[in-house]
Amino acid sequence: MPQPRIVALRRAMRAERVDRFLVTCPEHVRWLSGFSGSSAWLVVGTREKVLLTDFRYRDQAAAQAPDWRAVITQNGLVACVRELAAGWGDSRVGFESAHLTVKDHRALTSPFKDGDTPLKVQWVATEQIIERELFVKDEAEIAAIARSAAIADAAFAEVLPLVKPGVTERDLAAELEYRVRKLGADRMAFPPIVASGPNAALPHAQPSDRRIRTGDMVTFDIGAQRDGYASDMTRTIAVGKASKKLQKVYGIVLEAQMRAVAAVRPGLSCVELDGVARSYIQEQGFAEAFGHSLGHGVGLRVHDGPSISWRSQETLAEGMVITIEPGIYLTGWGGVRIEDLAVVTGKGCRVLCSTPKELRIV
Repeated sequence: MPQPRIVALRRAMRAERVDRFLVTCPEHVRWLSGFSGSSAWLVVGTREKVLLTDFRYRDQAAAQAPDWRAVITQNGLVACVRELAAGWGDSRVGFESAHLTVKDHRALTSPFKDGDTPLKVQWVATEQIIERELFVKDEAEIAAIARSAAIADAAFAEVLPLVKPGVTERDLAAELEYRVRKLGADRMAFPPIVASGPNAALPHAQPSDRRIRTGDMVTFDIGAQRDGYASDMTRTIAVGKASKKLQKVYGIVLEAQMRAVAAVRPGLSCVELDGVARSYIQEQGFAEAFGHSLGHGVGLRVHDGPSISWRSQETLAEGMVITIEPGIYLTGWGGVRIEDLAVVTGKGCRVLCSTPKELRIV
């Protein structure tokens, strides 16, 4: 993995006045070391880089993280850290407060059994030490996200002809998952959303056994994950025909989404960007029907920073990869959401989703 990532972490460690840092979030382990196994922690010191894992991943660790010292645990990650920490003396060790469980924290800070000598280490809870470094992507990361986005586009194009009356939401979700993998993804970035008719009023609806009907709107929210990096896209279509109400709501959401895309630029606050779409939807009389944030960052996690919302304290910067996904949701009727994935560039943004956004009737 690129050395600048370790340099950035060590710079943050100095700011936090910690001697070592324990990385327990799987995505952060991968970002720093390149190791993608399901069981691993990292210990980063001023000079040391240690990867802790178990026998199952011995060879994988050597292949994916050759410049890290691999320690193969016999009794679990917590026990291994305690063994190492016994030699650290009276030092300050930072840990990811959002990712270390209470159980593991207690195991690290308490004696394993009566008579154990307490560790001298001072454990320091930190927040967003690595997360903030993840906000801005390098060229390789952007290329990986673009590949995942292309897979999602292709999978959606293959499934679209299957949307017809009588097909269930669950059937279409299964087709999406199959085709995403068939087209080269490692997995779905998240369980796909296929929401038809009144179910489309649920922003995070789960695919059900409801059968598609003529006149339905159907919202698809899909993402692929390849080489660790995720994508995210939402499109809403009409089946057979589109009512005047659907055409009106769709037009409002599309205009709000396009205004927000056009407004993206480095230096713009996330609150301001959220307001571009939200204020337009409010002007059209649907303020209460758009209750979630406008978007979020995407990377090794599909929901990454920054948050594009009215609560955000972040500012857009070149290299961020964000979603722009306004929606209108009306209980008992349905809803419309349109979502693109975009890279913040020097003067604006580059949209990574190639699927058309105009209202399609299938």
